[in-house]
Amino acid sequence: MDMGIVIDLTKAKAITHDARRAARSAEFAPLDVKATIPSEAVAAEAARAAIRTKYAEMQTAVDAAANVAALKTIMENLA
Repeated sequence: MDMGIVIDLTKAKAITHDARRAARSAEFAPLDVKATIPSEAVAAEAARAAIRTKYAEMQTAVDAAANVAALKTIMENLA
């Protein structure tokens, strides 16, 4: 009996969350600097809010993923 490769969904979700956090941090990096410049702070904070919303929705999708295929789609969208 060939069982093939078995993927632990909980661990796969953790890996996806790590990738999501890294992508979020990369998007925040330039805005962290702009947020300290008075003339750019308001626009930077608005952009940061949009990024927070984007990644919060992604976090919900990762948590709700029922299978590895759903996680793979999320990971592909990070690239």
